[in-house]
Amino acid sequence: MKEQKLIHEGLITESLPNGMFRVLLDNKDLILGYVSGRIRRSFIRILPGDKVKIELSRYDSTKGRIIYRLRTKDVND
Repeated sequence: MKEQKLIHEGLITESLPNGMFRVLLDNKDLILGYVSGRIRRSFIRILPGDKVKIELSRYDSTKGRIIYRLRTKDVND
């Protein structure tokens, strides 16, 4: 059976090398996020200040995979 993933929304606070980012989650946790392959293939730019959806493992809640960049109109709704 596949492992269940937790999906949270967060704010990019810092850009790090190799597609890594510091992400401040809605529950005030600061974690390390990396870009998923689909976002990397689509050349989607992620900058500090962007809202993202991030997928966390139940076993390691300090790292997560960025799976979606929210548009500005998605954030305001």
